[in-house]
Amino acid sequence: MKTFTGWRTWEQARSDLAVRSLGADDLAVLDRAVEAARGWHGPQQRPTGVPYLEHLLEALEVLVRGAGVTDVDTLAAAVLHDVVEDTDATVSAVEAGFGPVVAELVDWVTMPPAGGQGRQAKRAAKTAYLRRLREAPPEAITVKLADRVSNVQTLDRMPPDFQRRYYAETVTYIMPLIETLEGPAGQWFAEWYGAWRRHFAHLG
Repeated sequence: MKTFTGWRTWEQARSDLAVRSLGADDLAVLDRAVEAARGWHGPQQRPTGVPYLEHLLEALEVLVRGAGVTDVDTLAAAVLHDVVEDTDATVSAVEAGFGPVVAELVDWVTMPPAGGQGRQAKRAAKTAYLRRLREAPPEAITVKLADRVSNVQTLDRMPPDFQRRYYAETVTYIMPLIETLEGPAGQWFAEWYGAWRRHFAHLG
């Protein structure tokens, strides 16, 4: 199972993207997206304790080095995919900075707040969000799949109960999204998640 942890800084990622012939205009868009993400996420960290930006760069690396995605709106949305859900950013702010396409993709992958208090309300809201993703455009699904690759590629670093719960959620709701994709990206995600599922089969 291939993992995507090579881009720890934007400088590393940018250098690799330039080698892969991403144009100057597209790189400039991603420069702005990374700067915006840094500003919105601030000192936030992932559950593993690493800076939040590393997760965003992992999702970007999955799209570029794994699935072969080059569309700059999709790549920018990957960098910004958590800003509305996890910071005080709004979809309108994303649209103002990056246009309606990026804003729509970010909106699709943003889980809305739970309609009530408590674990049951949060669980119901998340289930509704995951089911709704089946209706998302292919670019948004691609961003979500890359996000989840970043989250599950080192699943064994998380507590055992979380591992089992997240494995089940990924198999039940995320992997079926691959069926909605066509072309090389869909094939790549199918192969990667297939290998991941076999690697973590003991959690099933």
